[in-house]
Amino acid sequence: MSLMCKDPQARVDHGFDWSAYLAGQSIVASQWTVTPDEAGGVMVEADAHEAQRTSVRLSGGAVGRLYRVTNRVTLSDGQEDERSTLLRVEER
Repeated sequence: MSLMCKDPQARVDHGFDWSAYLAGQSIVASQWTVTPDEAGGVMVEADAHEAQRTSVRLSGGAVGRLYRVTNRVTLSDGQEDERSTLLRVEER
């Protein structure tokens, strides 16, 4: 699992390239979640997906906190998979 850092005032884009794992399938749905879900925490502002890639715009967060950002996808054959990354909020 990777680790990203962001300033609490920054809006950052993040994404996953799923192409190496799809085996001929394509992404038909994508959902992003942030844990913990708390007041003043990291928020999903926007998200998008293409056939092989997903993306999200994240904002906010409490300084010193560590958040897990998870992307769950549904593939064209009905399979579901997910990936996560850690996000630390720090003053920069």
